[in-house]
Amino acid sequence: MDLGISGKRALVCASSKGLGLGCAEALAEAGVDLVMNARGSDALEQAAENIRKTYGVSVTTVACDITTDEGRAKVLDAAGQIDILVTNAGGPPPGLWSDWDRDDFIAALDANMLTPIALMKALLPAMIDRGWGRVVNITSQSVKAPIAVLGLSNSARAGLTGYVAGTARQVAAHGVTINNLLPGIHATDRAVSLDTGVSSQQGISLDQAKAQREATIPAHRYGTRQEFGATCAFMCSQHAGFMVGQNILLDGGATNATL
Repeated sequence: MDLGISGKRALVCASSKGLGLGCAEALAEAGVDLVMNARGSDALEQAAENIRKTYGVSVTTVACDITTDEGRAKVLDAAGQIDILVTNAGGPPPGLWSDWDRDDFIAALDANMLTPIALMKALLPAMIDRGWGRVVNITSQSVKAPIAVLGLSNSARAGLTGYVAGTARQVAAHGVTINNLLPGIHATDRAVSLDTGVSSQQGISLDQAKAQREATIPAHRYGTRQEFGATCAFMCSQHAGFMVGQNILLDGGATNATL
């Protein structure tokens, strides 16, 4: 399927690996030029060069922490005209409700709620002026069904979801869509981190922890970055212009819900 976005320019955050990289690769395959951001320059440059060689698109890299004012300013200064925004940041650490204090919540809000909002506020006006734009926020399945050990993530991402619900309906008439993509467990470093925690807590091997989690997913496997990226690319395509303010689950059926 021709996604109809060849020649567009996308900013993809936290895109040196994992789900962000999957999104960058899929957009590049559709002919989209990229601005890629991540904290670590080595992995970022390697990912960008692989994309250039494979897909022949232009890739600008900006190594910085997107969750800081300075980092966002650096990225936006380098980005230029952006047609597609994919927001993404690593999730906060797991724990118990009694583990977290105010500073923990502020850090989670900065990374997973306020940073996406700041990027949208910076880039939406020009999208509106041009009459076309796409925003996809990578959030979490936890906004559909909370995950007890991820209380920080539950809170911050739910706040972003509420903001998007209202904002998306205000900009849709201008040809700009905002939607959220909600991953379940995918084969990324985040999954390894979570499985390592279970392994340590339960005194089992990492493979056993992974198998235990896979058994709770109806698909009986973890997702891949490639299928996640393909879904993101469709949401950014010309064909998704009637998709407004939606929360798209990609979790192998793990969230046990009717709606």
